[in-house]
Amino acid sequence: MSTSVHPTALVDPKCELDDQVEVGPYSIIGGEVRIGKGTIIGPQVLIEGWVRVGKRCTIGKGVIIGAPPQDTNFEGKRSFVEIGDGNLIREYSTIHRGSKAESTTRIGSEIFLMAYSHIAHNCTVEDGVVVANMGTLAGYVTLEKKVMVGGLSAIHQYVKVGTYSIIGGCSKVIKDVPPYTRVDGHPATLWGLNTVGLRRANFSPKKRELLERAYKILFRSGLNTSQAIKQMENELEPIPEIRHLCEFVKNSERGICKEKRNAPL
Repeated sequence: MSTSVHPTALVDPKCELDDQVEVGPYSIIGGEVRIGKGTIIGPQVLIEGWVRVGKRCTIGKGVIIGAPPQDTNFEGKRSFVEIGDGNLIREYSTIHRGSKAESTTRIGSEIFLMAYSHIAHNCTVEDGVVVANMGTLAGYVTLEKKVMVGGLSAIHQYVKVGTYSIIGGCSKVIKDVPPYTRVDGHPATLWGLNTVGLRRANFSPKKRELLERAYKILFRSGLNTSQAIKQMENELEPIPEIRHLCEFVKNSERGICKEKRNAPL
């Protein structure tokens, strides 16, 4: 199957479209854009600036990718958006390019951005993430792999959300979310481990038990963060998940979400 461009679409001759790319009606593709094999671009899509889109992505109606960042310090210099393979980007989502010169907004692979999602400048969204309708990421947010963001949630700039965690709908996230946990609320607070998500991801009973012990040490032992991390490192088997949790908390710059009182585990 050859590349297909609808007659009403405006595609800059310098744009690179790989084999089997489809461009829908009234879409506009700029000259610095590169689109990978098998990607389908719906109607009324705008992709401008220095953008790389991988293979087998599906981009819905009205999506905007590569627009200038909403940053008052933006100087109009070259910056980038890089998008991986197999992503589903639903209608009217927006992904802005980096703010500083030569910086990049990075989207991984196998990601699902539901309708009206917003990924601001310089965000990093790792593989397997799901952002539900109207989920909003401010600048420099990091979502580690397999994060789930509930609809109508907003994540403050520079926040980091740990792998396999889940954010409840309509949450206001202003602190870092530890890996493997669930948060909800306004502002978001911890509601224990993401037990359902961990089971669905086939985490073994042993790993879940170790993460439960780690959670209790971190948030229910009465120890400060440094003491809790030291106890975790001394008492728990150093499986990759425990090591990652320790490093995540240790390196947090915005601080970690607090636990909701009487939260279930």
